Amino acid sequence: MTEEAHELAIDLVLDAPKEKLYRCYTDPKLLQQWFAPKPWTIKSVDIDVRAGGRFNFVMASPEGQEFPNSGIFLAVEPNKRLVTTDAVNQDFRPQGPFMIAEITFEDAGAGKTRYRAVARHWSAETKAQHEQMGFKEGWTQTAHQMEALAKTI
Repeated sequence: MTEEAHELAIDLVLDAPKEKLYRCYTDPKLLQQWFAPKPWTIKSVDIDVRAGGRFNFVMASPEGQEFPNSGIFLAVEPNKRLVTTDAVNQDFRPQGPFMIAEITFEDAGAGKTRYRAVARHWSAETKAQHEQMGFKEGWTQTAHQMEALAKTI
């Protein structure tokens, strides 16, 4: 079985420089504005952007139901790449793993960025669950929300 067997990915060219997109991803106040597909919202963000640092947020449905998410950064390369996982918390204690997310920002010329987001799952079941949750639509929508926000900063 190949590594890609349990991956979901989006690959887009966004009309914003990678530095601004990276800032949208790593500044908690900015992340809170775009990270959930509207009309969903992000109620709170607590991140420490460094390898081993925490990545915690609470997503809320339009009806107000809250979905806490926690994990850590595995790799941080400013303006280039972020890797997170929910397999462990900030104290490196195991928790129910769902995925490893790798986000890359690559200069595409003329102030544009090739943005690639890959979700790697431990099993076919969690990959299928993520697909059914609307991975492609949701992650694409939020990428465009990030793009719109990046144009304002």
